[in-house]
Amino acid sequence: QVQLLESGGGLVQAGGSLRLSCAASGRTFSSYAMGWFRQAPGKEREFVASMSRSGDITGYADSVKGRFTISRGNAKNTVYLQMNSLKPENTAVYYCVADPNVVVTTTSRYWGQGTQVTVSS
Repeated sequence: QVQLLESGGGLVQAGGSLRLSCAASGRTFSSYAMGWFRQAPGKEREFVASMSRSGDITGYADSVKGRFTISRGNAKNTVYLQMNSLKPENTAVYYCVADPNVVVTTTSRYWGQGTQVTVSS
């Protein structure tokens, strides 16, 4: 079992930055692939970024490549999503996800409660 708690969301102007944090309790991140998904109003949940169990492989949605960075904290029980050059279309609830398998998907077992990110134009 793992519990995930996101923080760091908020309101920011277009072009600004936010850093989301995901704190995990239970088993360590080395047992799980980690990732971030988001869901905007009226839209389906979509993949944003992921990190392998070892932490050495990352992946990003094309729409965020070069602007968003997923990383792991030194204590290895926190995962971050650094979001730069934010756009209004990035407005969504962002969810932290953990999966004992190789990759995270929309059917992954462990989800946080979500944190709202709002980007004003």
